[in-house]
Amino acid sequence: MSLSSDSMAADTLNETDANYSSAAILSKLRERMVGFAAYKIGRDQAEDLAQEALLLIHEKYSFVERMDELVPLAFQILRFKMASWQRKSFRRGEYDQVQADEWPLIGEEPDPETAAMYKEGLEKLLKGISQMPQKCRELFKHKLNGLGFNDIQKLMGAESLNTVYTWDHRCRKQLMERIGGRWAT
Repeated sequence: MSLSSDSMAADTLNETDANYSSAAILSKLRERMVGFAAYKIGRDQAEDLAQEALLLIHEKYSFVERMDELVPLAFQILRFKMASWQRKSFRRGEYDQVQADEWPLIGEEPDPETAAMYKEGLEKLLKGISQMPQKCRELFKHKLNGLGFNDIQKLMGAESLNTVYTWDHRCRKQLMERIGGRWAT
């Protein structure tokens, strides 16, 4: 009886060693598969596909035990899984999507700095226009209403179109001097 119990203990020890070595081998194989797939399609998908490939090997190809047969089989399954994933993601329009946490959320409103600059500029502009002569204020009002220079000439009673151009140039120059800026080019 001791002989059979010793042989059973030896068999159990060998099975534990075999399981450990096969677990280590599968871990190393999974690592290599993830590295290969991550190079092609990205880390998140690579881990999922490698896991699916190993699951398929466990379920359908459990009889394959030799490493020289297991590695090519695992990589062939992984390549099929990758091709299937790429076809499916292309069909769904997911192939060029970017992770949502990589891009900041953008609202309709400008950022606080831009809003403050805009408000300050608007205040300067309104103050500058209020200090302008009546003719300039009227010219700016017509331009802001979308009228062209021909229409402004008729409304303001200018003798020629060039007169309106001259008024516009002088008024803009005076406005820039009053608000302390220059026209953006």
